Amino acid sequence: MYPRLFELGPITVYTYGVLLAAAYLLGLKVAMVRAEKRGLDAARILDLGIYIIISALIGAKLLLFITDFQTFKNDPRELLTLARSGGVFYGGLILAVGVSLWYMRRVGLPLWMTCDVFAPGIALGHVIGRFGCFFAGCCYGRPTRMPWGITFTDPFAAANVGTPLGIALHPTELYEAGAELLILSVLLLTERKGRPYAGRTFWLYMLLYAISRFIIEFYRGDERGTILMFSTSQFISVILAPLAIVMLVALSRRRDAPPPERKRGSKKAA
Repeated sequence: MYPRLFELGPITVYTYGVLLAAAYLLGLKVAMVRAEKRGLDAARILDLGIYIIISALIGAKLLLFITDFQTFKNDPRELLTLARSGGVFYGGLILAVGVSLWYMRRVGLPLWMTCDVFAPGIALGHVIGRFGCFFAGCCYGRPTRMPWGITFTDPFAAANVGTPLGIALHPTELYEAGAELLILSVLLLTERKGRPYAGRTFWLYMLLYAISRFIIEFYRGDERGTILMFSTSQFISVILAPLAIVMLVALSRRRDAPPPERKRGSKKAA
């Protein structure tokens, strides 16, 4: 754990913030490269990426506020933690998808092709972001006796995000980073296998992430709010996984031809 990267006088540079910025920028770069290969307008993809970054940050913090509302209500000073926390990934995902749909319709970007372009970048960014969580000590796991348990010791993390110290915990941040890396590999390896169709990469990402997040939530030890018998993220996963299956089946039955990738060296469309 290394929550503070370095200090410059009164300014503290947090490891989580640096890695989160790197996650967004690298994910956006991947999306732009993939968009170029498919002949999409790179400028509009960049604009869309900026909208996604802003809405993801807002949505993640908003869902954290909703799920932990009682804590903020009981102690309004805890609202300051929203500025330091990355929030709940699903909150950022949901708002980013909504904003993206609005922007794509506004400028005329093809819906499912654009979603496919961004999916691997989201997975890659999530890998990096979860390492940020690990360094910050947030999103920690339940106590464990497993030999790979992680023991946090930094008092700043305990004061900042409530990380338990001196106790071996499931490294749920690394579980999710590993799951996202595996998902990224699956997306890239299967993208051109079988009969490709627009939307397959995006909804496959949604399906695989929902399954992995549902399982990992059983090992989380931080407070995340509950809906019925599930954590908030598990509840969203229960809805998202069947929806992803339905969308994969429905889109596979469409007869749209898969979009050709632009060959290297070809001229840009006017």
